[in-house]
Amino acid sequence: MSERTPEILRNLREDHDMTQEQIAQILGTSQTMYARYERGANALPLRHLLTLCEYYDVSADYLLGRTPHRQNPNLL
Repeated sequence: MSERTPEILRNLREDHDMTQEQIAQILGTSQTMYARYERGANALPLRHLLTLCEYYDVSADYLLGRTPHRQNPNLL
């Protein structure tokens, strides 16, 4: 997880007008645990990474801060 991942998580959630509680429900976790992901206090588990990539329609590389492209440009 990159140091940008918490910021990306928060920005994606806010861009979709969602609360931490709503995203936590999608992930099947608590709001407290999701807030820890957004603060960078806990690493995002793979199952949650995959769920969020699908929900937000972004690549894992984007969500992990490895690329500025929301989608893999090679797949477009």
